[in-house]
Order: sequence, then structure tokens, then C-alpha cells
Amino acid sequence: MPNIKIDDKDYDLDQLPEAARAQIFHLRAIEAEMNRMNTLLAVMGTARSAYLRALKAEVEKLGG
Repeated sequence: MPNIKIDDKDYDLDQLPEAARAQIFHLRAIEAEMNRMNTLLAVMGTARSAYLRALKAEVEKLGG
């Protein structure tokens, strides 16, 4: 019997109404998507830094 903790109170998932289980499903899906997006943002930040370094190197070639 899996449990979920909400506001420091444990609930048996099997005992929750279907509507509550559906909300938990949606929350978990949203949290997974947020984690995926945060990972993507980190990758994009790394790429942005690399492009900025490359741009600076090109500009420095001009003597600027």
C-alpha cells in the first residue's frame, strides 16, 4: 500500500478517492515536466556561455 504525504500527514493512496488520485497523477506529471525543463534550461545556459565565449574570441580578433 503506497503512501503519499500531504502537509506532513500520510495518506494511503489506495484509500483516496479517484479524483484525489487523478490530482496526484497530474502533480507528478507536472513535476516531471518541470524537472525536464530545468535540465533543458541548464543545457541552454551552458550553450549560451559557449556562444558568448566564441563571440568574444571573434571580436577580439578584430582588435576590440
